[in-house]
Amino acid sequence: MLRVEGEMYLEDALLLEKIAAEIHADLGSRIVFDLAELDLLDSESAAVLRRLSNTSGYEIIGMEIFVQSAVNEAEGRSR
Repeated sequence: MLRVEGEMYLEDALLLEKIAAEIHADLGSRIVFDLAELDLLDSESAAVLRRLSNTSGYEIIGMEIFVQSAVNEAEGRSR
């Protein structure tokens, strides 16, 4: 499980994606992102999280209402 705290911007989300991909490749296990302590999420990083949540082997938990809204908004823009 990868716990994310504080603020997340695009650079952070891309780094998280890279780290998760390396762990997933090395261990072959499901990667869970716990976002319960995330305070700020910009729309670009929300798009990265949305992409991850739609990828097999990744799961996002602990999303507060505002985070879920940001992810949903990013999904709407990507359609």
